[in-house]
Amino acid sequence: MMKLTPGDLSALKQQHQKITMITAYDAPSARFADAAGIDAILVGDSAAMTVFGYDQTTAITVEDMLLLARAARRGTSRALLVADMPFGSVQVSDAETVANAIRFVKEAGVDAVKIEGAGPMLRRTGAVIDAGIPVIGHIGLTPQSVSQLGGYKAQGRTAVAAERLLDDAQALERAGCVAIVLEAIPQPVAASITRALAIPTIGIGAGVDCDGQVLVWHDVMGITGGHVPKFVKQYADLGRDIAKALEAYVADVQAGRFPEARHTYAMPDSERERFETHHK
Repeated sequence: MMKLTPGDLSALKQQHQKITMITAYDAPSARFADAAGIDAILVGDSAAMTVFGYDQTTAITVEDMLLLARAARRGTSRALLVADMPFGSVQVSDAETVANAIRFVKEAGVDAVKIEGAGPMLRRTGAVIDAGIPVIGHIGLTPQSVSQLGGYKAQGRTAVAAERLLDDAQALERAGCVAIVLEAIPQPVAASITRALAIPTIGIGAGVDCDGQVLVWHDVMGITGGHVPKFVKQYADLGRDIAKALEAYVADVQAGRFPEARHTYAMPDSERERFETHHK
């Protein structure tokens, strides 16, 4: 099966075919997503919370993200592989931003990077695109700026704020982004942005009118724990199944039910007798 490219995502928009994206942080997860026909796999900085246990995305480092992206690459053969540029990797200078983006391409084999924000980030985004690396933009609720936004709150809920989001989206398109993630914004605003852009929009909490949707792996599988955002649909309850499996394992070991004979290795009778003779 052919490897998808950013151009293929644009073609899906033109064909009015919805784009599917999900996060993945290791080879097995990426392999499952790839086999299921997911169009794009995002190695998200959400791993700061889902994998590393931090309380916000800003804690994750470039080295952390590269480790996860390399693992996901090994499980990906068809889907477009995208990596988040984590907080700190784009804030210092154009040159450092480009150098970090190049590392994701050369060391992890990603097909594109995602950069949060417009405004001051437009210059950084343009520098990465000028270096020949495809960029997916991200506006609305941008978790790396959650402190400035006053928490994890929906964005674009006033006419002025909605106009600003539309302006930002168009500016990112002009800068050369291949797609834009719209997070936690009202459906009518996302619909207007989607209609205004030639490039695809990928929604997360932005309604059905976006060209595609993205969700976090752990949310989809029901292994998040704690608060689940309003926009999430859980397609499994693996957390419950994992807990039951581990409890059963503990009980079997403690009761001597595991391992059974079928779980152990045998010796030829002659070798066993020889060993036992020397250790009576």
